[in-house]
Amino acid sequence: MHIYTQEEVPRKAPRRGVDSGSRWFGLWDGYFAVSYLVTVILLFTSDEDQVRRALAIGALTLIVPWYAGLGRKPMIERTKGRRNVVFSAGLFLLFAFSSTLDLGGSFALFAVVPMLMMSLSMPPAIVLVVVANLWPVTVVWLRGGAFDPDILSVLPISLLGIALSVLLGLWITRVVQQSSERAELIGELRRSREREAHLSHQAGISAERERLAREIHDTLAQSLTSIISLVQAAESEVVDNPERAGARLGLAGRVARDSLAEARGFVSKLTPPALRESSLVQAVRRQADLLKEETGLTVRCTAEGEEQPLPMAVSVVLLRSAQESFANVRKHARGAHAVEVLVAYAPRALRLVVRDDGAGFAVDAWREAVPEEDRSEAQSGFGLRGMRARVAEIGGTVRVDSSPGAGTSVEVTVPLGPVGEESDDE
Repeated sequence: MHIYTQEEVPRKAPRRGVDSGSRWFGLWDGYFAVSYLVTVILLFTSDEDQVRRALAIGALTLIVPWYAGLGRKPMIERTKGRRNVVFSAGLFLLFAFSSTLDLGGSFALFAVVPMLMMSLSMPPAIVLVVVANLWPVTVVWLRGGAFDPDILSVLPISLLGIALSVLLGLWITRVVQQSSERAELIGELRRSREREAHLSHQAGISAERERLAREIHDTLAQSLTSIISLVQAAESEVVDNPERAGARLGLAGRVARDSLAEARGFVSKLTPPALRESSLVQAVRRQADLLKEETGLTVRCTAEGEEQPLPMAVSVVLLRSAQESFANVRKHARGAHAVEVLVAYAPRALRLVVRDDGAGFAVDAWREAVPEEDRSEAQSGFGLRGMRARVAEIGGTVRVDSSPGAGTSVEVTVPLGPVGEESDDE
């Protein structure tokens, strides 16, 4: 499916506005057809001789293709130019010729006047409308050969007809203008919706890329790092200590299998395998045991408070945070001997704390020296940024405490609802 760019949309939208005007203009076409038919019927029933009557009907009929071929499109698009002047002049001449031959043709004023008003700008349109309305009176006067006082009694009716014609023309012109403005507004709304859909599509792509990047880092990248470390350790011990090398290779195989299950899960947005049949505390303990087996560190995992059922979104975020914290211990906790892991439940919050006794670092000096947006993965860790982003999505916070020689502590705190309350997403 093609997504319109912002440059493509404006070129397509004006056609939609024209199409909307065309649909409304069908009502005017119907009015024009009725006026033509009524005028033709009046001409057929007039007392003029057949030749004059036929010529009058012929002139009136020529107005139809003249309007369809030359006048209709500029009226719809509301353009002003030489074409409109030619159309208006021809329209007036055909009307004048028809009403000169037979006064019954003057009934066409009900269609001619609105067309003049829609085709020309206001001053020349009003002048031509006045002339068109006075034309039948002028024809009666010229046919009499001398001024007939009775014509004065007809003038008020003609003047009233002029006023009504102008008002009708102004009203139709205003209706057409409002229809055009409405069509343009609809076109603009459609353009806005298309741009919004395009931006939403791009935002969805970016969000999915970010999700996959975080998942890959928190699962596959860390698992591959562990597998490489285990295989390298096994290679170094395969001669001197084959049993220990075999155990390391077995552990690498287990990590690889777990990673494959994780990959299948996050591609399809399924629940992580570690959380499908166990609680958060059990999943964190398994990760802690894996860290102990890989590194030989003393790892102790404890839980405080009454364990609660958690929304799956919260469990996933905390499990990924624990995995990232353990990965940082593997990579950066130089000289560490022990790792303390705490999962603390409270009525309204849950804390995950991972603390090691490694070399540590000066957090304040590091933050001042390297802005967060410029830190490489080795310095700030894409994982730490990913952890903060994950935790922020569920309203939690991440706190990192460290100092040289005093180890490092990562504390994740997330808010919880009342005991037993489940999220809608679960």
